Amino acid sequence: MGGELHESKLVLHTIFRITAALLAALAGGDLAIAGTDISHFALANGLEVVVIPDHRVPVATHMIWYKVGSADETPGKSGLAHFLEHLMFKGTAKNPLDRFSQIVATIGGQENAFTSSDYTGYFQRVPKNELKHMMELEADRMTGLVLTDDVVRPELDVVLEEQNMRVANNPAARLGEQMEAALYLNHPYGRPVIGWRQEIEQLTREDALAFYRRFYTPNNAVVVVTGDVTVDEVRTFAEQTYGQVGPVTEIKSRVRPQEPVQEAARTVTLADARVAQPSVSRYYLVPSSTTAQAGESEALELLAHILGRGSNSRLYRSLVVNDAIAVNAGANYDSTALDATRLSVYATPKPGISLAQLEQALDDVLADVIARGVTAEELDRSKSRMVADAIYANDNPRTMAQWYGAALTTGSTVEQVRAWPERIRAVSADAVRDAARHWLDKRRSVTGYLIKDSQPQEKRS
Repeated sequence: MGGELHESKLVLHTIFRITAALLAALAGGDLAIAGTDISHFALANGLEVVVIPDHRVPVATHMIWYKVGSADETPGKSGLAHFLEHLMFKGTAKNPLDRFSQIVATIGGQENAFTSSDYTGYFQRVPKNELKHMMELEADRMTGLVLTDDVVRPELDVVLEEQNMRVANNPAARLGEQMEAALYLNHPYGRPVIGWRQEIEQLTREDALAFYRRFYTPNNAVVVVTGDVTVDEVRTFAEQTYGQVGPVTEIKSRVRPQEPVQEAARTVTLADARVAQPSVSRYYLVPSSTTAQAGESEALELLAHILGRGSNSRLYRSLVVNDAIAVNAGANYDSTALDATRLSVYATPKPGISLAQLEQALDDVLADVIARGVTAEELDRSKSRMVADAIYANDNPRTMAQWYGAALTTGSTVEQVRAWPERIRAVSADAVRDAARHWLDKRRSVTGYLIKDSQPQEKRS
């Protein structure tokens, strides 16, 4: 699987940010719309359940999130979490082969799955009267997966082809992979979610089953249901299905190798004849919403928005509009992570503009924010823009499920999600300036250059 939701981290975390803004608007009474009566409870076996009613359409979205991702893999077996995600669609004794997917298709539903560094998830969007059936199917494959070499090896070939299409033949993706490997000196976030190809090739049925038995258990999962449902019916269905699955293993706290003090800026250059548009980008190592001190993550959120979200952002106005040396420029902050994350800035030059010239202009914008901070007008505009974007996000209940699932699987609680509006409203211009001064430190960064390689591949040294 992995088509629809195997999006880049940038896209996923943009969705999460927009949905966070939606929660802010809802909590503040700015928007009177559906989906505000959110409930959270746990079953006796440790499974967490979140219910987000939205009665506009007789449809339910059912998602199950496991608190395991690529950063939890055994060293030397990168890509295992993603490989198992594919194998989860190969059937159980009760529902063999692709019966699960056939059922979803027959009732006119949609399904897919996704893997990240911190979590793995599976979802179905179905008519509301099929919700319990989806819970039964997911509860069955939570512990009942059956794998044979006849299905494992062909699926490994599918994963290898996915790596080939998404990474090996995509210069921008290869540069991003190399930059993340350089950004994280010690943390497993430095290895790609899809895995290093030479390690993917060595994955086996035994590897997949061992990983499955270690992490796939109700006490390591979160179920999120959105749509035309009530909390009482979801609780009943959950107890009748998931509640019948006993814990497989004790789950320990996820303690990973952390980053040392970073003392040297790094650069990565990727040259490829297929590059149509060169670019410069930079990743800064920064705290996530889970690891940040009080107020830090929110300040970084607003800093990234002011720097690079939309045509009124600092980078876009300076590089694209005023200086006319770039065709695009922006910034992003990946707040949803269990451990240290990244704040990124990027720009694409106009023809005739060198990457060195563009990078200097980008650095000038960052230096100005560090020195002078941001204005009250910029801060207010960014907050208003986030709320406006959130209105559109509310039209898709799945974004609500994604926000809560991602938050709960990366160390946050429902209460912390609910408190986000108050925290974001409390951010001052001084806090944003301080975040820029502290975290936009080149010693904590990797700068990447994507350039066109005019030299034939076979002649390169």
